Amino acid sequence: MDTFAKHADASSRVARCNRHGATRVCPVMSSATSRPFWIVPLTVATALFMENTDSTVIATALPSIAASLNEDPIALKLALTSYLVSLAIFIPVSGWMADRYGSRTVFRAALVVFMAGSLACAAANGLAWFVAARFLQGMGGAMMVPVGRLVVLRSVPKSQLVTALAYLTFPALVGPVLGPPVGGLITTWFDWRWIFFINLPIGCAGIVLATLFFEDIREAERPPLDILGFLLLGTGLAALMLGLASLGRHLLPASVSWGCLGGGAILLPLYWVHARRVDYPIVRLDLMERATFRVAVLGGSLFRIGTGAIPFLLPLMLQVGFGLDALHSGLITFAAAAGAMFVKTLAPKILRRMGFRTLMTWNALLASAFLAVNGFYTAQTPHWIMVALLFVGGCSRSVQFTCVNAIAYADLESREMSAATSFASVCQQLSLSLGVTLGALALEGTAGLHGRTQIEAADFGPAFFAVAVISAASVMAFRNLSPDAGAEISGRRMVAETPSAATEMRPRHG
Repeated sequence: MDTFAKHADASSRVARCNRHGATRVCPVMSSATSRPFWIVPLTVATALFMENTDSTVIATALPSIAASLNEDPIALKLALTSYLVSLAIFIPVSGWMADRYGSRTVFRAALVVFMAGSLACAAANGLAWFVAARFLQGMGGAMMVPVGRLVVLRSVPKSQLVTALAYLTFPALVGPVLGPPVGGLITTWFDWRWIFFINLPIGCAGIVLATLFFEDIREAERPPLDILGFLLLGTGLAALMLGLASLGRHLLPASVSWGCLGGGAILLPLYWVHARRVDYPIVRLDLMERATFRVAVLGGSLFRIGTGAIPFLLPLMLQVGFGLDALHSGLITFAAAAGAMFVKTLAPKILRRMGFRTLMTWNALLASAFLAVNGFYTAQTPHWIMVALLFVGGCSRSVQFTCVNAIAYADLESREMSAATSFASVCQQLSLSLGVTLGALALEGTAGLHGRTQIEAADFGPAFFAVAVISAASVMAFRNLSPDAGAEISGRRMVAETPSAATEMRPRHG
């Protein structure tokens, strides 16, 4: 669900009608009532499935890709971070694009861009090319899922919305389960370049289905695009993350890396000043004044830094450190996604019983402990133990993501949801990117302390411990929640009021 929530921002922006005087140019077509209600969410699901499968497949194939490109495996952190930074930059503007050009048009164009990025990845013959191709993929990913979700919200009757969203979100859970073993199989028995061709038939199917069943929804009036804010924020984020990701001995000279860091450190404060002066900033920073939203952003970002390092560190440890092939590595790492899927239906019940503050505080520590456990594995550790611990750790992280995604919007008004989801999504992508970057720096730092230029199995323990500590630091934010924070969302307020209500209804005697 966390993967789906990161795309909710732009679709929430586009989904508004009659806000700021906006209206939909294209009304609901009469044919919408004759088609099966599930066809639209399943069409959008092609994009979500493609994106989630792609990211997990690549994580499994990173060591093989690095060997083919004659690069250190740590250098491939740039491929992961460039995609996440691209999402963070372009997700806020995707809603405006759909308002301006129509949801069907933008959705189909986004699928084309994502597939073009996939072909560019398959044709890459160097690290710079591969990183640029992943950035192009991120541009498509930032547009296709949020805009597709808009069409679901506008095309499905409210009475069927929950079921429709189930059709839409299921691929978000299935993709990470299938991705590692599929990526491992292709990489082990064929060539890593073939993993990027998986996207082509899925994307083409999405384009055909969108042409047949999507409405071209757009807004007649819309707030002006904050072009200056987009340039300041986008350039600042890109420079900062590129500087962090390129520190070390990869891709860019040290002077360029530090120059990027300096540029980001200047541009981002300038955006903060700009956002306080305009009526429609690309990302609203004043939302941090809301306590529950602030806790969700700060605590959730710290927690995701730790978990964001897992897709990078774990396949590297199993393949580079322990000598497993990509197939066996994928058959182990898929357990975390399977755990997330398993606990999906149980999370609301756990939350209702414990409440947000208690559950998020203790579960952050538990999830961080399971993250640190990865640092104790050796080449002799039985694989069934790894699978079991990864499964339970995946359950714990999934519960935390559910809580963070829900509590962020507990005290916000309906008119603030759009801006809030945009802000939260940007922070989410940046924290995941920062997790990859810090995990790689920890690996390089540990190897450097031992006088080595190549990473070994012993270097992964300190890296996992470092990101686990960062993840556990999120407890400081979650403890600041009030005891009854989000009670209406969790259901605890209803449970707490039931006994008293029953007492009042009980007949009085005497």
